[in-house]
Amino acid sequence: MSKKHSKNYLAAAEKIDASKKYPLTDATSLVKDISFTKFDSNVEIVFDLNVDTTKADQQLRGAIVLPNGSGNAKKVAVFAEGDKAKDAVKAGADFVGTDELVQKVQAGWTDFDVAIATPDQMAKVGRIGRVLGPKGLMPNPKEGTVTMDVTKAVNDAKGGQVTYRTDKNGNVAVPVGKVSFESDKLSQNAKAVSSVILGARPSTVKGTYVLSAHLASTMGPGVELDVSSL
Repeated sequence: MSKKHSKNYLAAAEKIDASKKYPLTDATSLVKDISFTKFDSNVEIVFDLNVDTTKADQQLRGAIVLPNGSGNAKKVAVFAEGDKAKDAVKAGADFVGTDELVQKVQAGWTDFDVAIATPDQMAKVGRIGRVLGPKGLMPNPKEGTVTMDVTKAVNDAKGGQVTYRTDKNGNVAVPVGKVSFESDKLSQNAKAVSSVILGARPSTVKGTYVLSAHLASTMGPGVELDVSSL
């Protein structure tokens, strides 16, 4: 962390009342106000959940289409053939193919943000799992990226779909837009994410489910949220 960044971070943090849990609408306005990057920062909502990720039924994973989009343009690769490949092209996929696409990835090419595959292609896609997996690009049915409905999958990916997944400590971080978004649009996106996360509470979790939730921009300090406002 540079001295300049440290100074800006501390100045931003001083504007946050550390003893307060902010309603979502107030938090979105504050996060926009204290963002100090020269670029249009992403805004994330981060949940600390009371889940045991060593248990399969307490691992959260899925995808959400944000009502106001994510603000990030995404390149989409689709592994499909025949009519499904044609559907992917019509839907606006950036790269479509099967064996030749697999070979390109095997050679180290990963110039895309989302990978989608029809189920019949997963045996081939599995061969490049070592390339796709570490980059978070491996198609997964829980995220809607292993599907026969490639038109919907491409439209979702292009239209602001974001994915979520618990890390080993039970945290879930999900982008909800850009600092340049209007506060109400950030709030609507954050509420859409919260609705899914809260609704995904595993039945085996006892006691408090959401331990805390924060909203933050890239490189900026987190603003603790009043969970009841979600």
